[in-house]
Amino acid sequence: MAAIPFSRSVGAGLTDFPLSSLAWAYEQLPAPSAVRVFLRTTATGVLARISAGSEAVQDETPVQSGGIAGVTPSALNTTPTEFLGAAGDRLQIAIRNTTGGALTVDGLIQVEPLGM
Repeated sequence: MAAIPFSRSVGAGLTDFPLSSLAWAYEQLPAPSAVRVFLRTTATGVLARISAGSEAVQDETPVQSGGIAGVTPSALNTTPTEFLGAAGDRLQIAIRNTTGGALTVDGLIQVEPLGM
């Protein structure tokens, strides 16, 4: 299983695309895969949209708050978004801060190729 944790500061009123700047080898799925995305923010007011290829996996939805900046979310404290992606699908996460101040979003993405 491949995984990448991240911690991003998202400025007031801005949208961040964490996978675009991480240069992760699994941003484009190498094979059909099970994907789990954990997102948690330090305060309310953050929305996330997740897509794989041309499929919208999750429309813009509030991100769970109550996290501590720099602490990677896990299944013990965060409900993941889980889905199956096809080989060649590009994963994309858009995180939008709707508040008047910068907030930190911590995340973990896990990719498990199927049938390998």
